Amino acid sequence: DTDNIRRGIEDFAAQGASMILCTGGMSVDPDDRTPAAIKATGAEIICYGAPVLPGAMFLLSYLNGIPVLGLPGCVMYSRRTAFDLVLPSLMAGIRLTSEDIARLGNGGLCLGCDECRYPNCGFGKGMAR
Repeated sequence: DTDNIRRGIEDFAAQGASMILCTGGMSVDPDDRTPAAIKATGAEIICYGAPVLPGAMFLLSYLNGIPVLGLPGCVMYSRRTAFDLVLPSLMAGIRLTSEDIARLGNGGLCLGCDECRYPNCGFGKGMAR
């Protein structure tokens, strides 16, 4: 439930996590609790939704400087998602903004090619810095 997810996020942050990933419960269904739990921590929500398929229900927030991500279920079965586009920047310590996420709309559709050539394709070209 929402309180358990919130407590889990807060516990990981208190233990010094450098990034927190939450999966599942990210759609707009009333039973999906993850976005509300992330918000209940007091995290600054940068985006809830990204112009990327797969991965449109991606959430990015920061809790005391720690990236807290809400990852939609597609990260479990799609070869490439919004998560693949933002992870390198986050791992490099770059604080992403809502403008960075909006730029993902340029090249935001993964075509699901039979032979994946990511990152040597158009997917995510809006993330280039």
